[in-house]
Amino acid sequence: MSVYFIPWDVNQNLLLESERLYEKAETFSCIEKGDLVAVKLHVGELGNPSYVQPFFVHHIIQKIRAAGGKPFLTDSNTYYLAQRHNAYDHIQTALMNGFNMAPFIAADGLRSENSRIVKTRGILPEISVSGAIAEADAMIVISHCKGHDLSGFGGAIKNLAMGCTSRAGKLQQHRVVNLEIDQTKCTGCATCKSVCPNNLPEIVNKKAYITSPICMRCPICQSECPTKAINFLNKENICKALASAALGVIETFQKNKISYVNFAKDITQHCDCVPNPGAPIISNVGIFAANSPVSIDAAFLKKINYQQFNNLSNVDCMTQITEAIHIGIPGKINPEIQQV
Repeated sequence: MSVYFIPWDVNQNLLLESERLYEKAETFSCIEKGDLVAVKLHVGELGNPSYVQPFFVHHIIQKIRAAGGKPFLTDSNTYYLAQRHNAYDHIQTALMNGFNMAPFIAADGLRSENSRIVKTRGILPEISVSGAIAEADAMIVISHCKGHDLSGFGGAIKNLAMGCTSRAGKLQQHRVVNLEIDQTKCTGCATCKSVCPNNLPEIVNKKAYITSPICMRCPICQSECPTKAINFLNKENICKALASAALGVIETFQKNKISYVNFAKDITQHCDCVPNPGAPIISNVGIFAANSPVSIDAAFLKKINYQQFNNLSNVDCMTQITEAIHIGIPGKINPEIQQV
């Protein structure tokens, strides 16, 4: 399970270089004539400039059509309240950010009503996979490598796990992380309540409590708490949940019907789900292609000093990869990387 790679060298025509990459990796060999091909990507939160440039996606769409496939762009609606919370706003965001080269289908429907429960392994016994993903014949997973406050980093595994599941599936994954409020530090200032998109924390007797089952353990309240009273426990569990969810998504496809392309550029601390991801913290690396989400993510981490991600998120980036291997997703923790 080799991973193929081209460096991010702007002295070269990266579009032409990427074509050589796809040929070497046989990226489009998963497509048969007439296949409905999901092109799984993150169109970027409105205002975020760090997502994969549309011309790279346009090129991939052309290659899918040349292979006889019928491509559609897709992503699942967000759990949190933002610009991609429903299909209408998600499509509008995709168009605003330049993704107009193929039909965009919200994978989980208008309001995340379209999903399929799939058995999986690991920390989650089952996962709610978005319907358009589960019904597709083949899939090209286009991921942008970047940091993440809870899981350390996001690549192909996270793109499968969070991006290909419904709101219920996203909540399943986030809820494996525990949240604790240190009442000796809490002053009841209600900052957490004011910044929470769902207004969830309760203020009782000048103390904050978060007991709602719809709390998705996002880091907003923690980052805004002036007394640092809010802490996450067992953050490594979300890495394990990503692996479980990714396996569930993969198992809705026949063998050898998914290919992966990772873009490691504009590598910021925060993910593409926010409009303000911050400045890049790691220099541009390049583009990877493989047929395993485990190997392609491991190859990216192998190319960088990922301890920087670990320090920022206080979680080991490798956990999602080792867990994915443990529960049966094919791939290598130390893959051979072939530069083309």
